[in-house]
Amino acid sequence: MSRVVWAAWRLGIATARGLAGRPLSQAATGASEGGGAEGGGGGSASREAVERLVRAHPVVVFMKGSPEQPLCGFSNAVVQILRLHGVEDYNAHDVLQDPDLRQGIKNYSNWPTIPQVYLNGEFVGGCDILLQMHQNGDLVEELKKLGIRSALLDAEKDQDKK
Repeated sequence: MSRVVWAAWRLGIATARGLAGRPLSQAATGASEGGGAEGGGGGSASREAVERLVRAHPVVVFMKGSPEQPLCGFSNAVVQILRLHGVEDYNAHDVLQDPDLRQGIKNYSNWPTIPQVYLNGEFVGGCDILLQMHQNGDLVEELKKLGIRSALLDAEKDQDKK
């Protein structure tokens, strides 16, 4: 079990892997609402559409605003944490521009809040989880699994040289 999945399990967080195969409407409510194969119904993005976005890049963030102009403090914090680690190449989706995507991603992850961070297609969590992973060093390890070297490792080497 990966550290991310273990941390999510320990904190009682649903992961994208744990929701695989469930219709979008069931992911949000636990009961069928008649979304069918397209998932969701009720004006939310289909499970398949959300899945394509989540898997399109190793690091994906669903946020309010853009990395250049976050529109909430939590989205800003996620952007800043990624910047600290030198992660500049990631897909960011502004859910304020697409209400169907906003509801679709919440249903997909069974997580009610934005921002949401995905690493290698796996739901990590929101700002609080990413901050915790940053603080305890787990984010460095998870980025390494994606082939991304955290800039904080270079900063530590520079400190050691002084």
